[in-house]
Amino acid sequence: MTVVPTSPGRRESIHRPDGPPAPLHRVLALFHPYRSRIAVVCLIIAISAVIALGSPLLLRDMLDHAIPEANVGLVTVLAGGMIAIAVVTNCLGVVQTWMSNTIGQDLMHGLRVRVYRHLQRQSLSFFARTRTGEVQSRIANDIGGMQSVVTNTATTIAQNAATVVATVIALLVLDWRLALFSLAILPVFVRIARRIGDERRQITGRRQRLLGQMSVQVEESLSVSGILLGKTAGASSALIDRFADRSREVAKAELDSTMAGKWRMATISISFAAMPALVYWFAGFTIGHGNSVTVGTLVAVTTLQTQLFRPVMSLLSVGVEVQSSMALFGRVFEYLDLPIDIDDPAEAKALPPAAGREVGFNHVAFSYPGADRPALDDLDLTIPAGHTLAIVGATGAGKTTIGYLAARLYDPTEGSVTIDGIDLRELSLQTVADTVGVVSQETYLFHATIRENLRFAKPDATDEEIEEAARVAQIHDFIEGLDDGYDTMVGERGYRFSGGEKQRLAIARTVLRNPPVLVLDEATSALDNRTEHAVQQALDALMAGRTTIVVAHRLSTVRNADRILVLDHGHIAEIGSHEQLVEADGAYARLLEASTDSGALVSA
Repeated sequence: MTVVPTSPGRRESIHRPDGPPAPLHRVLALFHPYRSRIAVVCLIIAISAVIALGSPLLLRDMLDHAIPEANVGLVTVLAGGMIAIAVVTNCLGVVQTWMSNTIGQDLMHGLRVRVYRHLQRQSLSFFARTRTGEVQSRIANDIGGMQSVVTNTATTIAQNAATVVATVIALLVLDWRLALFSLAILPVFVRIARRIGDERRQITGRRQRLLGQMSVQVEESLSVSGILLGKTAGASSALIDRFADRSREVAKAELDSTMAGKWRMATISISFAAMPALVYWFAGFTIGHGNSVTVGTLVAVTTLQTQLFRPVMSLLSVGVEVQSSMALFGRVFEYLDLPIDIDDPAEAKALPPAAGREVGFNHVAFSYPGADRPALDDLDLTIPAGHTLAIVGATGAGKTTIGYLAARLYDPTEGSVTIDGIDLRELSLQTVADTVGVVSQETYLFHATIRENLRFAKPDATDEEIEEAARVAQIHDFIEGLDDGYDTMVGERGYRFSGGEKQRLAIARTVLRNPPVLVLDEATSALDNRTEHAVQQALDALMAGRTTIVVAHRLSTVRNADRILVLDHGHIAEIGSHEQLVEADGAYARLLEASTDSGALVSA
């Protein structure tokens, strides 16, 4: 994947139209944990293949001896043997199918979880530049597209390879001349099948890319936000036309994938169907030149020949499917190979016991990928435990970036961010998450009940703890007034509730986590004055006794802070209390003069 560097607000990624096929050794490595079960399946396949060979040999004896000699006992034994072979091979086939599909589904499950776990470890930067629908497509479409190959291919190859080997040996035993004549054409078919496989692999890569793009469009346009935008902008018809165009491209790619090499494969099938007639001709030709072939042997050879061509055709088709699936494996491995920008240290340190936490920024510089200038440059400050630092400044000054760094959503380009003197990079990610809580302007709620959304922050929280957190956030009475109370479904992204209600739910969720350090990223900037006042009361209760970084929007929040930091293009322009900065009559005073009647300092 080639990624266009972007700022956090821009989401864009460019993928090669047809990614490179996955190395075969990496695909085979996926099956390594299941090698013992695969060995059992292969043993069953081998036993079944050997047993199946008995049927044409019994047929030869039936035609050459039992029937001509009118030996009823021998006819009965041979016929019973044929029936027994059919029963045993079919029973073994059922067992083999169950085992192979169990292995395949276990592998698919493991691969899905592995990709999901790896994506969970990616930094915020990855998701800021990658569309959600593309990620969903990799997990759903690409891994789902492997299912047939993963669940059936390995055993199909083993089953058909065993059948081919056993059949070739039986043919040579029956008549080596007829056997060599039957096998002479196989290399041509193999070459044709390889060409078909290369063609279908390229088509598969294009098809999966188109499916990913269609998933992106569905995810973006059929979300609540997308529907609202489409309806209010009068763009529903345009969105339908765009989707129809993309769906038509997908349909064409599917058709191309289905028809790729069909005429070549039809030629192979016709040739295979003609081979028994050619064997009869060859037998007649050789008999005319002194070779003696019994009728039973000739029938057994053509029976084995048919039995040989079926697995050979299957192997050729499987080979085509495997080559096609290499594009899918390549796309999945592309995600698994993404580097982890922010990861746990090899030996994580533990924070010392403390009632509060001191946060330090030690000569910190940070630049977003592709940005023209650094978002922060030589930021050096300390926030004492239990103190509140408000950050103000113009749009793009770097306010939100400070919050991101404090929560280790990004790592600084230079310098270090510390908690109680320990670099965040020396702490486990879980420790950082337990220590630093974030309440942002954009509140995210799952499509689940209120209780489930709150318990997400603390899975083992009791109902009493949940209700107490809601009281602190001043949302308990509202929830109790709902028909289903805490079991009310919030709807997708919480669109059932107002902005202030969602914010207070987010605050309650943070109260449950009880982190000693808070980052409030413009948590009230999108609210009206009345709602802002209620949410601010909840925030004041949450901030009590905690070290807090407030990306400020409301004047009341700024006035109450222990210190106010004024940022200007990533640099500290001023820092001090409200009274000190007003008296200094500098950048902060100018921001106050430019503030609106509602008390807002600047836009985010």
